[in-house]
Amino acid sequence: MHTLITGGAGFIGSHLADCLLEQGHRVHALDNLSTGRLDNIAHLVGHDRFAFTEGDVLDSDLVDSAVAAAERVVHLAAAVGVKRILDRPVETIRTNVGGTEAVLEAAHAHGTKVLLASTSEVYGKAMQNDGDLDALHEEGDWTLGPTSTRRWAYACSKAMDEFLALAYHDEYDLPVTCVRFFNTVGPRQSGQYGMVIPTFVERALAGEPIEVHGDGSQTRCFLHVQDAVRAVTNLLETPEAEGEVVNVGRPSAISIQELAERVRDLSGSDAPITYTPYEEVYGPGFEDMQRRTPDISKLQSLIDFAPRHTLADILRDVIADVTGRRNGLASVAPASFSQFAEEG
Repeated sequence: MHTLITGGAGFIGSHLADCLLEQGHRVHALDNLSTGRLDNIAHLVGHDRFAFTEGDVLDSDLVDSAVAAAERVVHLAAAVGVKRILDRPVETIRTNVGGTEAVLEAAHAHGTKVLLASTSEVYGKAMQNDGDLDALHEEGDWTLGPTSTRRWAYACSKAMDEFLALAYHDEYDLPVTCVRFFNTVGPRQSGQYGMVIPTFVERALAGEPIEVHGDGSQTRCFLHVQDAVRAVTNLLETPEAEGEVVNVGRPSAISIQELAERVRDLSGSDAPITYTPYEEVYGPGFEDMQRRTPDISKLQSLIDFAPRHTLADILRDVIADVTGRRNGLASVAPASFSQFAEEG
């Protein structure tokens, strides 16, 4: 099949391209390179089933022509990273909502299946407010802070993406699935915009202080990008997922303090671990969640999914990737994605 990946030169997008090409599909990657990198897809240049277009999802004519040529779309293009979101709120809202609208309108015009990338940020601070320690479920309530707190603009924009996608499904029968990613991590992810694991690894390998924001007691769950891609490719082949919102994550939590310690140990670094108040990093009024764990029962019921990679696997792969880039070696495709086609 011919798959259009918006954000196809990005972290997840480039790994998805690798997987789909290995499965025998054709891939068209569309990316404006605001956060994506040509290095991520350099190994695909010259592949007879791969094409790349540098362009923006806000360009409705470009999106329409790309969607018209495709049989399905994986819409990953978005403003990402806490730092970028806080620094560029207008771009965040315009890119996320306007880009999604352009993709869905084109998909509706051409009858094209869509998988839309959303985020666990949509849940906001629901866990923090109600004290419930259960994992986050797709049908559960979500709680956001005031509009004066810039962070929530990102969560709202992605929630609106979901509302819009489901509206197209309900009103126009557009085959669309929304995927809420929980902290997908792996090779090719940059720490430039505040992604915690590559940031910790880059600092550890450089012998610089590993800066923990807050007191480090907050916990997060991390999923290897290859597991995330396996979930995406199987959901694309699952009609029962259409019209659904699906969590994609690994429900195993670790505190950020312990994460920093494990990164330091695995990288063989003696870098100190420091603690910086949120307001010194992001300004006054920044809110963070103490805990965010996914309920993946819906994903498991749809595609019989179980993460294959441990946190140790994730950290080793990121350390190897960052080490390679520091030594001037480009990040390359994983050895094989062929097993992904066998599940689900």
